[in-house]
Amino acid sequence: MTTSTTGTTTRTGTPGPVFGRGTGHEQVVFCQDEASGLRAVIAIYSTALGPALGGTRFYPYATEDEAVADVLNLAKGMAYKNALAGLDHGGGKAVIIGDPKRDKTEALLRAYGRFVQSLGGRYVTACDVGTYVEDMDVVARESAFVTGRSPDSGGAGDSSVLTAYGVFQGMLASAERLWGTPSLRGRRVGIAGVGKVGRHLAAHLLEDGAEVLVTDVDKDAVARLREKHPQIAVAPDTDTLVRDAIDVYAPCALGGALDDRTVEDLAAKIVCGAANNQLAHAGVDKALADRGILYAPDFVVNSGGVIQVADELHGFDFDRAKRKASGIRATTARVFALADEEGVPPAVAADRLAERRMADVGRLRGIYLGS
Repeated sequence: MTTSTTGTTTRTGTPGPVFGRGTGHEQVVFCQDEASGLRAVIAIYSTALGPALGGTRFYPYATEDEAVADVLNLAKGMAYKNALAGLDHGGGKAVIIGDPKRDKTEALLRAYGRFVQSLGGRYVTACDVGTYVEDMDVVARESAFVTGRSPDSGGAGDSSVLTAYGVFQGMLASAERLWGTPSLRGRRVGIAGVGKVGRHLAAHLLEDGAEVLVTDVDKDAVARLREKHPQIAVAPDTDTLVRDAIDVYAPCALGGALDDRTVEDLAAKIVCGAANNQLAHAGVDKALADRGILYAPDFVVNSGGVIQVADELHGFDFDRAKRKASGIRATTARVFALADEEGVPPAVAADRLAERRMADVGRLRGIYLGS
């Protein structure tokens, strides 16, 4: 049994640390159903702009503490992402601890759905690493607060489509900022991770006339991509890719892709990718700037997916969602302009823009509207 209070979480009958204090999160909920094997954590960072929206990650974390650290970071990132995307949603995230290939069952997903439902709409879930459209259909059998469902279930389908489109828009803004032309034609782009998002991003780049180099720990994913696009080159691993003569580096796998060693080795002049929480620690953004590498903040450029699933809540219209995702290019340019104006790295500028919207619009929630 799990009980929660705003800002802290307690686990009834289970001794251990209390997470959430000092992190700024409104609520952290531990979810457990022994019969199905469910172990999950839901984190809500902020509801200042509206219900917290963010996906569910299914991943074999080594420890519960590792899972908690990840979900806290991801939830905060979603709050900033949703704010900059212009959505009336706060930020939240969930992680299910386990191997999705081995542990995912209908019973587990439905148990998870009941925990989502128990929050009464404070958190709205969707797909993330290790979860897919068909999983959200199952979760939605127990909860009304689920997006990213299949079209047959009234949903928007695969959110990676607009995630990749948004990252491509961010690349166009980055190219214009650095090279004066909003195009990747003739440029060499390295993509680390060609799963749900990376494969769509590669297609956009090829259509724009870019040369594409990829790598992925899943060799089958690379093989499937090259079957469709045989002109794509392959690097044996990420370390090799980042040292290659690429113009743009696109991290599209898990977080922490930009650490001190990677920044030192990186040949690219632009970093723009779909992975969440790319900066391994505070200060990496400055290290990138010091090396003259333009960083397009991940939570700015990868917001196309959340724009897509948020649209689902209002009766999904793909063209409408795509038009909104096209705005990622202008938002990225706005971040770069503020960074120049205030003399800070783009990641800091993006944080400031998001925080200003959360403060300015969130303040209106204090105006009583009556019944």
